[in-house]
Amino acid sequence: MIYIIMGVAGCGKSTLGDFLSEKLGWPLHEGDNYHPQENIEKMSRGEALTDQDRLPWLLKLHEIIQRERSSGCDALVVCSALKRLYRQILLYGSKALTASSSPDQEVPSTSPDVFFLFLHGDYELIYQRMVARKGHYMKADLLRSQFDILEPPLDDENVLSLDIRKSVAEMFVEVEKHIISFKSSPAML
Repeated sequence: MIYIIMGVAGCGKSTLGDFLSEKLGWPLHEGDNYHPQENIEKMSRGEALTDQDRLPWLLKLHEIIQRERSSGCDALVVCSALKRLYRQILLYGSKALTASSSPDQEVPSTSPDVFFLFLHGDYELIYQRMVARKGHYMKADLLRSQFDILEPPLDDENVLSLDIRKSVAEMFVEVEKHIISFKSSPAML
């Protein structure tokens, strides 16, 4: 089982990822660590990334997800995954790009053992968190661009929505219930 922890910058993805990794004993792959240097420099200058900027990063994370799935391990991946296409790339790699440009090619909206944890909250709360945090290259001024392109995941995308007004411990309880429900489902027995 793979959880992709997603949402706009500053919503708490890394904090939740660290907490889940510690509590569950699952490896955590922090998406920020896989950005090409050019992307980091661009965001540090206050410039929003384009789809082209994100593509190599998303494909790298897809490789990590595939490696974890192939090994049969549970894992956590932190990635903003702001658009449906980005989530499809995480699941299906370059096949998702082919499908998006070719109407006769289609990829499923989900993968049976990969789930998105969508951390959502309002702009003002997240902006205040970003202004208060130290040492991160992502500038608070870029938050608006993230909200502008955000396509919240739909129910058909294996998503568990988590309200960031809740504590990390409360979100963990929701995730734990989800894991128990998934692992006890007839398909898993």
